[in-house]
Amino acid sequence: MSEGQELTFWEHLDVLRAYLIRIIVVVALFGAIAFCFKEQLFDIVLAPASSNFISYRLLHAAPFKIHLVNIGLTEQFMIHMKTAFSFGILVASPYIIYLLYKFISPALYQREKHYAVRIVGGAYVMFMVGVLVNYFLIFPLTVRFLGNYQVSEAVGNMLSLQSYMDTLLLMSILFGVVFEIPVISWLLAVFGLLKAEWMQRYRRHAFVAVIIIAAAITPTGDAFTLAIVSLPIWLLYETSIWIVKTTNIQKH
Repeated sequence: MSEGQELTFWEHLDVLRAYLIRIIVVVALFGAIAFCFKEQLFDIVLAPASSNFISYRLLHAAPFKIHLVNIGLTEQFMIHMKTAFSFGILVASPYIIYLLYKFISPALYQREKHYAVRIVGGAYVMFMVGVLVNYFLIFPLTVRFLGNYQVSEAVGNMLSLQSYMDTLLLMSILFGVVFEIPVISWLLAVFGLLKAEWMQRYRRHAFVAVIIIAAAITPTGDAFTLAIVSLPIWLLYETSIWIVKTTNIQKH
C-alpha cells in the first residue's frame, strides 16, 4: 500500500486481512517457541512463588513456602498452551502495533500521525512498565501474603495453579492499565480537558484515592506492603501533574 494511494473498501479489507494473517503467524511462531521451552517459561512465571525470588531477597523477606497443586485432568496442559500463547502475544506486540499503525496511518493527517505515534508509543511503554512493576514487586508481595494467610492453624493452604495464573494475568493487565495515567493525563491536557492546577488542588483527595486503590489491589493488612504498592501509583500521579503543566504551557 503506497503513500497516497486510494483504495476501495474491499481493497482495504484485503490489506487488513493480510496484516491479520501476518499477526497470527508471528504470534503462533513465538507461542510455539515458548511452548517448546516449557521449563524456562514456567521458571519465569512461577518464580514469584519461591522465597528465592529476587524481590524477596532485595527486601530481606523471611523465607516462606507455597504449595501449588493441579486439580484438573487437562488443567496443566491447557495452562501451558495459554501461557505460551500469552508469551507469543507479548513478544509480538511491537510488531502487532506497527502493523495496526501502518494500516490506519494513510487515513491520518501529518499532525494526527505525530500525535498517534506519541500516544501509541507512550501507552505501550507505560503498559509494559506496569506489567514489569507488577511482576517484580506487586504480585510477589500479594502471593507471599495471601499464599500464607490462614484463618486458623487447622486450615492449610494448597493453591491451585489455575488460581495463581489467573491472578498473575489479571494483576498484570490491571497494573498495565494503571500505568496509563500519565498518557491519559497528557491526552486530556492536549484537548484542554485537564489543568495542572486542578490536579494540584485535589492532591490530598488523590492521595486518599491512591491508598484505597492500593489496598483494594493488595488486601494485605501490612503497612509496609501498602506503602510499597502506593508509591508507584503516587509517583505516576505526580509525574502526570508535571506532564500536564508542561503541556498547558506549550499550548499557550
